[in-house]
Amino acid sequence: MWVITVFEDNYNVRMFEYAEKNEATQALKGFEQTAILSYTK
Repeated sequence: MWVITVFEDNYNVRMFEYAEKNEATQALKGFEQTAILSYTK
């Protein structure tokens, strides 16, 4: 599972789960806030 973690501000974090790396990397391009892409089993 691929997870995008978006840091909206000092107090809010949002996480989005994706099954495929392709869709996760495409979604990551759409965020203007600081975000990271990670993989978990």
